[in-house]
Amino acid sequence: MKPEQDAYGQAMLDYLEGERHFNPIIERDDGMIDVDFGLEVYFGKRWTKPEREALRLAQGRVLDVGAGAGRVALYLQERGHDVFALDNSPLAVKVMKRRGVRTAKVLDFRDIDAKHGTFDTVVMWGNNWGLFGSERRAKLLLRRLHKMTSADARIIAQTVDVYDTTEGAHLAYHRFNAKRGRMPGQLRIRVRYKTLRSAWFDYLMVSPEEMADVADGTGWFLERMITSPGSPVYYGVLEKDV
Repeated sequence: MKPEQDAYGQAMLDYLEGERHFNPIIERDDGMIDVDFGLEVYFGKRWTKPEREALRLAQGRVLDVGAGAGRVALYLQERGHDVFALDNSPLAVKVMKRRGVRTAKVLDFRDIDAKHGTFDTVVMWGNNWGLFGSERRAKLLLRRLHKMTSADARIIAQTVDVYDTTEGAHLAYHRFNAKRGRMPGQLRIRVRYKTLRSAWFDYLMVSPEEMADVADGTGWFLERMITSPGSPVYYGVLEKDV
């Protein structure tokens, strides 16, 4: 990633160093923009009830995908887990290491492979199921993760049920995606912060039914969901087919 594209990483580094005047902006390819939900979330130590329930399911060696500022990696590391944290942002990895994450690497999720060892748990926090990008890529990466994980491994992935909305702009975007042959929740976005802007990238949000469909045929199945009343955010827990 080029320095001028590392918008999120720079925002996290600024926050770590006490500069907290700006928040990242998320820009969607239909022209919609929205302020990020707040950098403090990436550094906070308070956990919601669904988060705590989901984190209790982590076992053994953990792969933390899109680890950001290292919030989840640090929590699991402190509880005795061997955590391998990856992020495609060099500055995010710098932040993680400064905060105490022992094993953190600049790595695009699409490039993860067996040379990084075997994992017992894969965590995808902060809506990071989205990093699969598309249904096709999700199936490819789920099959790859199946080969890189132990027999009783699980994936704990946070996402948003995009259908749980009445917002006209979002509903219009679902129709826009359908016309171009994309899943309704397959966003095309980029991050902007100060004068920096990331490259455009695909980010996939799914309903529970879609998560189960995407997993079908990859060696994984949706074993359960962890939800919060009144919220479209949920954690999908995927386990291996027998």
